[in-house]
Amino acid sequence: MVPHLQQLASFRHTSLSPDRKLVLAVGDHPDALLVDANSGETLHAMKGHHDYSFASAWSPDGRTFATGNQDKTCRVWDVRNLSKAIHVLKGNLGAIRSIRFTSDGQFLAMAEHADFVQIFDARSDYTKRQELDFFGEISGISFSPDMDALFVGVWDRTYGSLLQYGRLHNNN
Repeated sequence: MVPHLQQLASFRHTSLSPDRKLVLAVGDHPDALLVDANSGETLHAMKGHHDYSFASAWSPDGRTFATGNQDKTCRVWDVRNLSKAIHVLKGNLGAIRSIRFTSDGQFLAMAEHADFVQIFDARSDYTKRQELDFFGEISGISFSPDMDALFVGVWDRTYGSLLQYGRLHNNN
């Protein structure tokens, strides 16, 4: 194992930047690491979360990324200034376990481990949002490539399912 990569052993989730040059690693530690994908060298440790992290995602713009944590927050970061998160998005009940950006970067969805998914409009500086509230443990979320649907996997012995939410277009 490359010496720099040994420290990644406790990091459970990684995301590769759109240009494939940077790796974002999160896991059993409050800090997220930004790592050079070629050398394995840690470039920066992002501080701000207070517990273990479970999710990360890159925006297609290659500058913005998000991390989800047990502290019930999703933090949005900008690679041009990593001293602090540019946004802190709050969950309702628990850990943020899944994060996805749409392929155009306009929307960010974050899912808690149970009952809640929130979709934020990145172009509104994350001030506009929609919340989906339902019953069940969430196993993951994903946008369709055309961005017309959001899929939510629900893991529950009784109500396990794959939910599909359609996008409402405003043609004005």
